[in-house]
Amino acid sequence: MARPMRTLIDRMSTRLVPALLTAAGVALLAAGLLTYTDPVSAIDPSPSPGPTATPTTVPSAPATTSPDPSTSAAPSPSPSGERAVATRIVIAGLRVDLPVIEGPTTYPPCNVAMYIKELAQPGESGATYLYAHARTGMFLPLLTESRRDGGDRMLGMLVQVYTSDDQLHLYEIVEVRPVVSFESALTEPLAATTEQLWLQTSIGPKGTPEKMQAIAMPLSTSPADPAEAHPKARPVTCG
Repeated sequence: MARPMRTLIDRMSTRLVPALLTAAGVALLAAGLLTYTDPVSAIDPSPSPGPTATPTTVPSAPATTSPDPSTSAAPSPSPSGERAVATRIVIAGLRVDLPVIEGPTTYPPCNVAMYIKELAQPGESGATYLYAHARTGMFLPLLTESRRDGGDRMLGMLVQVYTSDDQLHLYEIVEVRPVVSFESALTEPLAATTEQLWLQTSIGPKGTPEKMQAIAMPLSTSPADPAEAHPKARPVTCG
């Protein structure tokens, strides 16, 4: 793991990391990404795509060049003065409904989705990056669908992301990447200068570094019922 980690940090520190990320933020981000390579359970029994699986040919995310510091995502203050962050994700077409919490620097917990705090939040200019384990009740449906015709059925699906300022951000999935290399997983999200939503889960089995990603683009933002925007998160240690 030392080599991939060094490669990722080198890339971020020399070309990719926006000016808003401090040295401490880079370290946390690298550590967070490394934890995703740990094993997942309850993987869909359908055949796992090989490492050469070809991503679905669909409209690509907007061109992402290294952002100028002046255009980097700025925190969006909520009425309380705090930055509004993702609190819940719903993908009705896949029966996904999870509280969202800040991603840890240790092994990610179960029963929640997580965001990378160094990247953008819904409504900001940049990529919001949400991830969860490929387990029942979490992001397993994304992995399952990505193995069926390259995830074609997910294209056009709506994703609802609630935020702590009682807003509902609606996105549409425009691209599915069944297999993404460890080294390139954060390249485009880090360089994004327009609002985007990236979803990630592991593809298994244990020790597999590659990830599965889905990319969604914003459609609208509207007020949300505070009760719906603030589900009770009950993260647990994955068994």
